[in-house]
Amino acid sequence: MQRETLILGIETSCDETSAAVVRGGTELLSNVISSQMDVHRKFGGVVPEVASRRHVERITIIVQKALEEAGVGRNELDAVAVTQGPGLVGALLIGVSAAKALAFSLGKPLVPVHHIAGHIYANHLIKPLSFPLVALVVSGGHTELIYMKGHNQFERLGKTRDDAAGEAFDKVARLMKLPYPGGPQIDRLALEGKPSYPLPRAWLESDSLDFSFSGLKSAVLNLVHNANQRKEEIHYADLAASFQDAVLDVLVEKAMLAVKKTGVNQLLLAGGVSANSGLRVRLSKRCKEEKIDLRIPPLELCTDNAAMIAAAGTYQFLDGHYADLTLNADANLPLIG
Repeated sequence: MQRETLILGIETSCDETSAAVVRGGTELLSNVISSQMDVHRKFGGVVPEVASRRHVERITIIVQKALEEAGVGRNELDAVAVTQGPGLVGALLIGVSAAKALAFSLGKPLVPVHHIAGHIYANHLIKPLSFPLVALVVSGGHTELIYMKGHNQFERLGKTRDDAAGEAFDKVARLMKLPYPGGPQIDRLALEGKPSYPLPRAWLESDSLDFSFSGLKSAVLNLVHNANQRKEEIHYADLAASFQDAVLDVLVEKAMLAVKKTGVNQLLLAGGVSANSGLRVRLSKRCKEEKIDLRIPPLELCTDNAAMIAAAGTYQFLDGHYADLTLNADANLPLIG
């Protein structure tokens, strides 16, 4: 049954309008993404109202294109999966409304999916997950360590106490006057510099799996402010390398600690920041040394996409986790509890 299951996924949590068709939870038949990056770049970040309007303009076209590329008729679908949250509430509402209309018109189950669960299941599209496992989720709004002992079973081991890693990247990039999106800009600039500026690492308690990046962000702000006050030149490539080094040190060491504490042998990297080249290299090297099975999604599945929503939605569908037509978007939807 699992291999024959056809799920249409819809994702509109932020500034990508995406639809995809996945067979059996692992076979990607189509994954259509319409990015709004160029639209929001001139504002220096995502403007929620603009994002919502663009989703309205694109959603029907993107869904139709996904079905056509997959060679699948609407009546062949087993269910419609959609990102319920978290995300920008206006943007989420467009996807949820489209999914409800489609599910109702076809008489198919409607499957609500958590955005972070989707990011984790992006890895499943490359190679089936092997449980138990730990997932390091790193995105603009989330930095978490998740333990899974089976499909749809999530246990949070650690989370950010303030700024998420991706949020810190964006804020520091804005401080350095780098164009949006800031994270990839810092990643590229860091390759040209050396980590020569002393910046703090927030380890918290000795055995804590939580994260904190607000202090690091403030340290960069103070460094730049003080240098400007003293009319000192700032080597921005070195500053980018120093900042990225500080973030990656914490992410990698906390991930290794989570693996050690749980005794698992598989570590997943998930979320938009998993596209960061420094993180991919550093984590790959460390996992090779520790003989840990590391899974990292390809770049096209790191950022927001509907394929990951369809993959995660497959297992919720198989577990009978459906929603009715009262389903609403939830900007702060919790993954656990």
